[in-house]
Amino acid sequence: MRPAGTTHFTAAARVLAMRAQDLGLAVPGFRSPPRIVGVDRTVKRGRAGTGGVVAVRVADRPLTAIIGDMIEGVIVINRLTPPDADRVRTLLWRAMLQFTAQVHEPRVA
Repeated sequence: MRPAGTTHFTAAARVLAMRAQDLGLAVPGFRSPPRIVGVDRTVKRGRAGTGGVVAVRVADRPLTAIIGDMIEGVIVINRLTPPDADRVRTLLWRAMLQFTAQVHEPRVA
């Protein structure tokens, strides 16, 4: 799997933010890289219910791992616990399939 670029990260952040808003969740800002060296993701919560910032390391990582960190950041920012966290996680992953699933056209014989 090839590493993701900034363009993919930005597009994924835009889609994820729109879907989170559609679900009535606090929408974090997304940035890269985290300010702490050596970590893949950091989360800084905003004031009560106002979102926060999810920082994700993009360099040398597959897009699926980056999106997973972004989704988990949304879960943390919103302080979701099971079963709500599980439901939201599933809905957000479905919204992000366009970035993670490879669609193959059927071969014509």
